Amino acid sequence: MSEIEILCSCIVKMASTTINNGNAVANSKMELTPWDLMPLLICPIQEGLLFYNPNLHDQFKKTFVDHLKASLSRTLDFFPPLAGRLKTIKNDDGTSSFFVDCDNAGAEFTHANAPGVSVSDILDPIYVPEAVYSFFTLVNISNLEGVSKPLLGVQVTELEDGFFIGCSMNHALVDGNSFWHFFNSWSEISRGFETISKIPVFERWFPGKINLPIHIPPLERRNMFSDFDSDQLLQRVFHFSKENIAKLKSRANDEAGTGKISSLQTLLAHIWRSVLRGRRNSSSINQNSENQKIHFFVPVGTRERIPLHNCYFGNASYGAIISSNEDHIFHHGLGYTAIMFHELVSQQTKEQAIKNLEDWAENPTIPSKRLSNNICVVSNSPRYDVYGNDFGWGKPIAVRSGMGLKIDGRITVFPAADPGSIDAEACLAEETLEAMANDAEFMEAVSI
Repeated sequence: MSEIEILCSCIVKMASTTINNGNAVANSKMELTPWDLMPLLICPIQEGLLFYNPNLHDQFKKTFVDHLKASLSRTLDFFPPLAGRLKTIKNDDGTSSFFVDCDNAGAEFTHANAPGVSVSDILDPIYVPEAVYSFFTLVNISNLEGVSKPLLGVQVTELEDGFFIGCSMNHALVDGNSFWHFFNSWSEISRGFETISKIPVFERWFPGKINLPIHIPPLERRNMFSDFDSDQLLQRVFHFSKENIAKLKSRANDEAGTGKISSLQTLLAHIWRSVLRGRRNSSSINQNSENQKIHFFVPVGTRERIPLHNCYFGNASYGAIISSNEDHIFHHGLGYTAIMFHELVSQQTKEQAIKNLEDWAENPTIPSKRLSNNICVVSNSPRYDVYGNDFGWGKPIAVRSGMGLKIDGRITVFPAADPGSIDAEACLAEETLEAMANDAEFMEAVSI
């Protein structure tokens, strides 16, 4: 595929700096919680939507881009922090404190063209084509660089028979829930809504024992994923139909003698088992011991556990890890692995979430080292409203992510276009993905 052409790039500011529903004020500041501060040294969230529209003639393309730019500006009125910048306070003890200055410095808007690239060029290959990674802006940076770079970057890329809208959003400001909250709101304004259906809540939630501002030790200004050799990694999207997920769930619960294992817990267990088999059967990881310790990182949401307002805007999750011996996974069935996911999630309570915050605030540590090769990480959720994002020219036909946050073992889950089904975007070494494609047990549940 040919390289994309950047047609123009500009800063888009809020259309108005007035208060929206008394909720957020431009030119004010927003404190960051421990949940927000933990991702400072990783990449922005990069996810985007693919639209098929073969009727994009030249005159329409110009008005279409101008319309998206104008609707973005109006949407920022409801999300002042996304038009702001990170600010740093130097403390007397050598530490720093961070907050978001809602100063309307603006978001980045890029208009690009991908000559000769069609929608089928994106969807038909077995592996996600590298061209997709060029559909995003704010690449190869850490969230910490939000002190000088936009917290939101949007790129609209024209294709031969459609377009792609990619969003890069600073992870110190949003999690997946808030990312898609903004995307959903922008599509509403683009369709002609005067206001948005879910007004974001920016009031920060802190346990009473946490003193503000939080003092962060000196940080190495680098992206903790920058030393990964992304050239050695590929991405493939595996589609799991609602019917096949139900079969897996029934099997897992029968094997575990329970009825409590969820569809997502079952699916993650199914994917993890195949990744482990693929890695063992390939040379993607140097095996010093066949019975090595293996890990799966699971984000734990706190919006319902605390609970927080359902429109709370910001990060509201922490990480929990499943650890096991590889041989234990291989010598038992799907139910054995799936019940570990269920038990881990069941153990996470409101009290556990609060303790996690308080302990971190007492000794704040920002992860800066690369993760082990024998770990898998899941991100995103099949619960997000992805395919409802109609900007006025029809609903999207696919979702893809950029190269940000990509490591060997990252599994990004999205709802599929057909309700109840799930797409899992797996980022792995090529030989691992090839082994999974030849894994009959795994592929039996995959739909073409």
